[in-house]
Amino acid sequence: MRDVIQKVIASEAEANQQVQAARVEADRLVTDARIRAGDLVERARNEVRVESAKILATAEEQACLEKTERLNLAANKIKATICLDETQGQRAVAAVLRCVRGSG
Repeated sequence: MRDVIQKVIASEAEANQQVQAARVEADRLVTDARIRAGDLVERARNEVRVESAKILATAEEQACLEKTERLNLAANKIKATICLDETQGQRAVAAVLRCVRGSG
């Protein structure tokens, strides 16, 4: 009987050691998973930053081109509707462009 009790106690101790080892392993796995998840999030954030910078640069470029096109159309329209000599026309266009651009 004593043998059986000692075997049961030994089995319980071994089971406790296995449970403790499993907890340590689980903690290690969770820590590793958190580190990997953090790395993935950081990588994704960097990719999003790069992509958004590209999108913004493209949008700014398109806006600049559209602005230039509209200014040219306005200048051509003004030239077509106003009958001035060359010098007066150039001065008028320059004045309009300064006003539109906000520099004068």
